[in-house]
Amino acid sequence: MIPYGRQSIDEADVRAVSEVLRSDFITQGPVVPRFESAVADYCQVPHAVAVNSATSALHVACLALDVGPGDRVWTSPNTFVASANCAIYCGATVDFVDIDPVTYNMSTEALATRLAEAEKSATLPKVVIPVHFSGLPCDMQAIHGLAHRYGFRVIEDASHAIGARHGDKLTGDCSFSDVTVFSFHPVKIITTAEGGLATTRSRELARRMQLYRSHGVTREPTELERQDQGSWYYEQTCLGFNYRLTDLQSVLGMSQLQRVEQWIKRRHAIADMYDVALSDLPLILPVRPAHTRSALHLYVVQVDTTRTKYTRKVVFERLVAAGVRPGVHYIPVHLQPYYRARGFVAGQFPVSEAYYARCLSLPMYAALSESQQRVVIDALTEALA
Repeated sequence: MIPYGRQSIDEADVRAVSEVLRSDFITQGPVVPRFESAVADYCQVPHAVAVNSATSALHVACLALDVGPGDRVWTSPNTFVASANCAIYCGATVDFVDIDPVTYNMSTEALATRLAEAEKSATLPKVVIPVHFSGLPCDMQAIHGLAHRYGFRVIEDASHAIGARHGDKLTGDCSFSDVTVFSFHPVKIITTAEGGLATTRSRELARRMQLYRSHGVTREPTELERQDQGSWYYEQTCLGFNYRLTDLQSVLGMSQLQRVEQWIKRRHAIADMYDVALSDLPLILPVRPAHTRSALHLYVVQVDTTRTKYTRKVVFERLVAAGVRPGVHYIPVHLQPYYRARGFVAGQFPVSEAYYARCLSLPMYAALSESQQRVVIDALTEALA
């Protein structure tokens, strides 16, 4: 079965992990800050905070921005549930902004309209979390302008998008946001097995996220109430969590990071082949705007039901029968039972819902061979015949 995504592990990765296994530290040791520095240098940003998942990174980012009961957080319906859940963890209220029908990212026009309405009713969000879906960056400059006008903070959910660019800005440099969050799950661009990381230009936000990821405990002398104790002394200064990444995971991430540019180039070559081979099929193909570089975590097509009698479900099942396992990204968050119980209903975000009814994520990963991709193309062609 050819999956929609999978990790790429080579001997260099294995050797790096083996060296840490033989060292004095396998959990939290010297490799974690080295990994943070490597990602920060790559993203051209001052601070990076590694955690055990992108979900944890979203959570500590919300906490660092003082999201709490009575606050509102807006995100995209076209995302994994974690992009919304992180605000619920803090006691805040979540709402959504519909997507652009071309990019599948949060629509800046819809956001501007919602903000103008919210200003009149005094229900503006405290934080907006745009999601760089499939690795394609949102229009962060436009969102930053709206943030300045309406006074909200911005967390970029770049779980799909390490290595992406918008203009001359690398995703993660936080030029237009307070915090950017990456995922290092195995199907993402690079992996730490499980893991995540938050970047920021703010020393204060970085320090707060560091505290929240590790029980709220500090040993820093300047942060202690009692500074007359021994070197063994520590204090809990806030209610934190055990969200730490390990040295084992961090060294894998450092090894993988060295190949991120190579892998993104390969992903674009795969996308180029799909673009040509699928152009005559009844599909809506993804866009790659000239002014951006998508990280291409996903290659998502939509079944064009105006040109074929087959539904997405039929095409999905025919692909599986042919040995190809596509993905469906995503079921709109507001349609999940948990969120419907909180008052959301079908029809609220029609662009996201129409997109979901037609979308399929085709196999896209750096190790996908040309022969495997040809199997995918032939299976999809036959499924739509």
